Amino acid sequence: MEIKNAKITSTMLGYENHGFLTFKIEFIYENGTRHFGEYDLSACNVGRIFVSPKGLEAISKILEVTGVGSWEELPGTYIRFKDNGYGKEVEEIGNIIEDDWFNIAKFFGGEE
Repeated sequence: MEIKNAKITSTMLGYENHGFLTFKIEFIYENGTRHFGEYDLSACNVGRIFVSPKGLEAISKILEVTGVGSWEELPGTYIRFKDNGYGKEVEEIGNIIEDDWFNIAKFFGGEE
């Protein structure tokens, strides 16, 4: 595992083609492009899909660790990420300066 610096180039927050609310953060680094996210943030109640409390907390943690105040500010922001190797998903992003990290796999797996 290596820690690498990156710059967020684009984001998506919305419903994917199966109706689940999700997000994606794309970023560039010295060797190319990677992405973070694509977790289901939704909950369903009587046929209505809405953001789950856990989904809102994940969005809040992403904003906190990146040091921005809104989702729209993410593009252009510098971050660090833990690169687990070719073909492996990025599970952890961090603040570019502070030792502040967010591991989304642990967060949704209940380990954080």
